[in-house]
Amino acid sequence: GISGRFPEANSIDEFAYNLFNGIDMVTADDRRWPQGQYGLPTRNGKLKEVDRFDAAFFNVHPKQAHNMDPQLRLLLEVTYESICDAGMNPMKLKGTKTGVFIGASGSDAQNAFSSDPHTLEGYSMTGCATSMFANRLSYFFDFKGPSYTVDTACSSSLLALDCALNALRNGSCDAAIVGGVNLCFRPQTSVQFLKLQMLSNDGTCRAFDSNGTGYVRSETVATVFIQKRQDAKRLYATLLHSKTNTDGWKKDGITFPNGEMQKNLLENIYKEIHLDPNCVGYVEAHGTGTRAGDPQEMNSITEVFCSKRNQPLLIGSTKSNMGHPEPASGVAALAKLLVAIQDGHIPANLHYNSPNTGIPGLTDGRLKVVTEKTKLPNNLISINSFGFGGANVHAVLEANPNRKEDENLSRNERRVAFACARTADGCENILKHNQHNLDQDEFLYKYFQV
Repeated sequence: GISGRFPEANSIDEFAYNLFNGIDMVTADDRRWPQGQYGLPTRNGKLKEVDRFDAAFFNVHPKQAHNMDPQLRLLLEVTYESICDAGMNPMKLKGTKTGVFIGASGSDAQNAFSSDPHTLEGYSMTGCATSMFANRLSYFFDFKGPSYTVDTACSSSLLALDCALNALRNGSCDAAIVGGVNLCFRPQTSVQFLKLQMLSNDGTCRAFDSNGTGYVRSETVATVFIQKRQDAKRLYATLLHSKTNTDGWKKDGITFPNGEMQKNLLENIYKEIHLDPNCVGYVEAHGTGTRAGDPQEMNSITEVFCSKRNQPLLIGSTKSNMGHPEPASGVAALAKLLVAIQDGHIPANLHYNSPNTGIPGLTDGRLKVVTEKTKLPNNLISINSFGFGGANVHAVLEANPNRKEDENLSRNERRVAFACARTADGCENILKHNQHNLDQDEFLYKYFQV
């Protein structure tokens, strides 16, 4: 099961719509800070709403709710939704050995809530500490498995997936919540990335393009609920394997990516599962559009995946569509892959016009950037991610090839549509969702079945 909030998308369905319709989810407005402040790029990726929270539903005291990082508030929501998306009742998981693994790199809200010592109530510590991003979920849902937050910068949430897989394999948990969060409230953080020359000059992430000058900061809050295959009611894909390593010392500095160590990781992960990387049909790359990062990553991928291919390896990056949600980028990439699996097609990359000359595979035909909606070539797909501290992560998935056949249902049978929710807004949202799915006969039939 999966759920999330993405720039200009309050749900996976909206996210999929934006991806398949080529909508640039990076926008220029002052929802976070005045445009151009401190010389920052005017464009970034922002969630639609971060100020709403049903504290009573999640048993959060009002004092705590007012001092809780919106990242954590949204995590509670999307975790509940991802469990439901898996066909499970969240309340029936109480007391189970379910683990929680969250990728996060900080809390801009904590600085605001704890800036004045005279007004501190102590709740900002329990509401904004990154440890609570995982522990609060375990507390509310009464999960008994491992529960911790992972921080390896941009590879955090994919490393959280690796931690969850290992915990499932060694018996530490029977199911797991894997998530990633990133909300950008303080321009000071962006200024630091600007000073490090990591940000795009014009606020556009041109992954794999010769005109790429950096990445665009973006926001995401998303979780996936993963289970052992035999326990799953809904199966998007099977996680075949994941693995991580670290660059170690580099003469160019800690933030410079190490292509050799990325290549080493790729070679080892496929050897361990006895899978020829030439069989992988699509790789969702880290692809931030930085001058250093793209060539290091893609040349490593070319060497490992393209030694004896009959067709070019298809590649893409969510950053071109929605910006870079940093610690949440892995789970955003995973969301894109699950959307692609459901549709059977890969959404197009944006802002790719001329190949990066530092990536020979783009010009000699070994690599192909997906620039239009493209059929998935096969069921083997991979995700690659690395952090600016040198933590590399790779995951291999196999899409579920089975497609549920629609039942032959009559459209002539009249039904009364009931909607039940805690608020009038909730009822209205349910009815709007149904209105947007009038062509889904089976959905409507089952939804309103008495």
